[in-house]
Amino acid sequence: MAKRGKATIDRDRCKGCYLCVRACPVKVLEPDTRVNSTGTYPSLSRYTDKCIACGSCYLVCPDACIEVFELEGGES
Repeated sequence: MAKRGKATIDRDRCKGCYLCVRACPVKVLEPDTRVNSTGTYPSLSRYTDKCIACGSCYLVCPDACIEVFELEGGES
C-alpha cells in the first residue's frame, strides 16, 4: 500500500518561489490565487488526497514553511 500524507504550508511565511511546486512528484501543490499578508502568492496544498509524504517539498523550501505528515491507513 502506498504511503499517504499531508503537506501543510504556512501561508504568511511562504514567499512564493514555487520550488516546492516543481519538486512535488505527484503534483499536490500549486500556486495560490490569493495573496498572503506580505502581498505574495504562496504555494497551496490543493490535491491533498494525492500526497505520498515523500517530503520533497519540505526539503527544497528555503523558508522552512512546509510540514509533511505521514498519515495512517485511509486517513486524508
